[in-house]
Amino acid sequence: MNAVPCMEAVVKVLESEGVDTVFGIPGAAILPLYAALQHSSIRHITVRHEEGGTHAADGWARVTGNVGVCIGTSGPAGTNMITGLYTAMADSIPMICVTGQAVSSKLHQEAFQAVDIVEIAKPVTKWAVQLKEPAQAPWLFREAFRIARSGRPGPVLVDLPLDVQRGTCRYDPAVDAPLPVEEPRPLPQAVRRAVDLLAAAKRPLILAGGGVIIADAHEELRRLAEHLQVPVQVTLMGKGAFPEDHPLFAGMAGIQTQTRWGNAAFLDSDLVLAVGARFGDRHTGDLDVYRGNRRFIHVDIEPMQLGRVFEPDLGIVGHARPVLAGLLDEARSRHPAPRRPGKWVRRVGELRATLVRRDDFEDVPIKPPRVFREINEHFGRDTTFVTAIGLYQIWSGQFQTTYLPRRYLVCGQAGPLGWEVPAAIGVKTAHPERDVVVVVGDYSFQFLMEEVAVAAQYNIPFVIVMINNEYLGLIRQAEIPYGMNFAVDLHYGEGGIDHVKAMESFGCPARRVELPGDIRDALAWASGEAARRRLPVLVEVMVEREANAAMGPSLDAVKEFEPLPELVAVDWSD
Repeated sequence: MNAVPCMEAVVKVLESEGVDTVFGIPGAAILPLYAALQHSSIRHITVRHEEGGTHAADGWARVTGNVGVCIGTSGPAGTNMITGLYTAMADSIPMICVTGQAVSSKLHQEAFQAVDIVEIAKPVTKWAVQLKEPAQAPWLFREAFRIARSGRPGPVLVDLPLDVQRGTCRYDPAVDAPLPVEEPRPLPQAVRRAVDLLAAAKRPLILAGGGVIIADAHEELRRLAEHLQVPVQVTLMGKGAFPEDHPLFAGMAGIQTQTRWGNAAFLDSDLVLAVGARFGDRHTGDLDVYRGNRRFIHVDIEPMQLGRVFEPDLGIVGHARPVLAGLLDEARSRHPAPRRPGKWVRRVGELRATLVRRDDFEDVPIKPPRVFREINEHFGRDTTFVTAIGLYQIWSGQFQTTYLPRRYLVCGQAGPLGWEVPAAIGVKTAHPERDVVVVVGDYSFQFLMEEVAVAAQYNIPFVIVMINNEYLGLIRQAEIPYGMNFAVDLHYGEGGIDHVKAMESFGCPARRVELPGDIRDALAWASGEAARRRLPVLVEVMVEREANAAMGPSLDAVKEFEPLPELVAVDWSD
């Protein structure tokens, strides 16, 4: 076996792991890896900021299910990646960030752009490691991919000293392949106990979290729900795990991203089967209210997730797909024929039909629900939506409809502003055939708007729908109970940014909308321009300044729901 440059071996590993695109910025300390990339099949997208590169790799990973890769040089490149690593860690996204490093002999001498990035990254990664020997290069990267994918997925950081990158190793790709990743199966007795609890419940719900999407278990979820005739709710990270036009869809519970009828259905339930959900605080709110008198079955691939927020009545460790399949097999063994919809299913349907919120406003300034009504009507079921954090994310979670997995991407737990545009670059790079729509706020757009230049440079087209209330709306509303006023008052006509002109400066089309009747035409125009010119296109919608979805009292209900009558228990022999 001949010796080869160890970075060439690393690139062969990347190719065999299914990586076709990487995102990054070259620098002196990472040039040997870049030299090897030149002779590979891997496409490199040069971003404008390393944080943007991590978010692009994150978006690529979320939509493909594979491990995203971001590359940077030493020093500030690595520290710029920390926010992206934290975001991927919080949302269980497999990603590898590769950093260059000063030569090994200079690491203790405060060399130029030398920082102990491994120690900095440890709290926000599954594994942070520095390559010490050229001979370990291909095997270290194999292990990095295995760790990123295994168990609860997450990010890995690999630091490459310059002198080690220049070394050689003995490597033959013909006798190497990705390391196996275990998909842990549930214990049969735990599955039987779960079905016992479901059978005894009068008003059961299935709660699908992001783990269902990560596990590609949406079909198993649907089959189980249809066989048992149990309504299904989703968390924000689980949007798309279950089609929202399905008769068994039961909405979303939460304190911000929620549907009112979803909250009502949840509070009426007596048992929750939670699969791949973390019970995040924005979902649960007050734990005493959330738990109530209902029982919980918690399914997760990571054992230490069980009992982290509260103790379930039954915990099941396992990969979501075999767990859901095992539950269906056990249910079929007891009752082979699918059940008919019962009183509980009909009740959830009544809540859905009555506890709706208006989205047909004709008001000027535009009310945000009207924007999402137009988005839902204009874009097709296969459209991939990307959104981040703030009032616009809350409105999106409340009003946007989603039908398919990996079509609604949101940085749910970390919530970094600026995530959307670079993430959309990653999504569109992975699936150029799909329509990609970014839903963004005015302030978040400004965090990493330089990445629009990347999309323009590489002809990566998508539509950006900006919900602009001209100031830090969520922060202003959050601070009111505390009597403070630290929010920055930004207005595009009073010293702020003209987003239309900013887009045009990148060579990209943009249009501002101030009347609700103009939204539909603007979305159609943007879709056509993005496809024709192969550029990102902005539709900036000026919305009501004081609109409050997070904390306001108005829910725009059609009518109040009536108290729930007593329901009979599920009869498996029926």
